Amino acid sequence: MASLYTDENVDRAIVVLLRAAGHNVLTAHEDGRANQRIPDPDVLARATHLGRAVVTGNRHDYHKLHRRNQTHAGIITFTDDHDRPALASRIDAAISPLPSLAGRLVKVVRPNPPPTP
Repeated sequence: MASLYTDENVDRAIVVLLRAAGHNVLTAHEDGRANQRIPDPDVLARATHLGRAVVTGNRHDYHKLHRRNQTHAGIITFTDDHDRPALASRIDAAISPLPSLAGRLVKVVRPNPPPTP
């Protein structure tokens, strides 16, 4: 399973669910790096130094970081929804089949709601 680093804005429930799915997850809080306004490039560099892919809902900034430089341990972005088990399941499904996350940008998107009749 994947070694992940969640930024400080990832909901704790998602962390718990990803761990239950077998992923090795370190949070920014557990790493002593929460609530310090650490810039995104530094968060990515820290995760890469630790050999972990960043998990974040901050799609805009991390997509730009990936376009600038693909030398990282991986970036997983997601569109948020309030169904935490479904979101964690989509993240797991997106990354589990990959042999490596190094240098990859994995975009996990919320499915469109069914049309109303």
